[in-house]
Amino acid sequence: MFMVLLGPPGAGKGTQAKRIEEQYNIPQISTGDIIRLAIQSKSEWGKKAEEYVRSGELVPDEVVIGIIRERLTQDTYRNGFMLDGFPRNLEQAEALNQLLKEIGIQLNLVLYFDVDRDEVIERLSARRICEKCQTPYNMVSKPPKNDEICDICQGRVVQRPDDRPEVIMNRLNTYEQQTKPLIDYYRSQSILKVVTSKGSIDDVFQQVQKVLESIKE
Repeated sequence: MFMVLLGPPGAGKGTQAKRIEEQYNIPQISTGDIIRLAIQSKSEWGKKAEEYVRSGELVPDEVVIGIIRERLTQDTYRNGFMLDGFPRNLEQAEALNQLLKEIGIQLNLVLYFDVDRDEVIERLSARRICEKCQTPYNMVSKPPKNDEICDICQGRVVQRPDDRPEVIMNRLNTYEQQTKPLIDYYRSQSILKVVTSKGSIDDVFQQVQKVLESIKE
């Protein structure tokens, strides 16, 4: 199955992607991860991406698409993948559509995780991470035993700068302006399915399973 995951920051896409990967053996492709791997591997597109990353600039769409092309043509993804973090706007969606046509792949599903704005702010504001070993925490659903000490390595547990409420508001505004139009774009292609990203991780995954099983049938 070839699919794209959509949803605002804090919708739980990453968490659900891991569950999907484990149960259905569909490999996840996180844009941020594959850009880092391309840079480390010194691939042609990785070298180009590194120039932008070093200067603190956003990696342009042309380079991101090149890196995605490198990844999707690998044997690992011949039978399926989940794209997480791309596309982020209509221009990227059109570029992805063209790339998939060129390599003979057609999207089966775009899974949209729907969650309201207030809940996103609450979720992300509660997130914490160990600055030493990067273990994630949530002060509501999964707090460390000691508020500021990591259970794993005893490192300091901190809030990421982009999880502060004022930054979250800006991220949501950007999402609504750039990414939300993708919902109509993929709905018009009859491949969009909506999951309500509210409740426990298991509750949300049950909805995901129903969608995936219906597609398989």
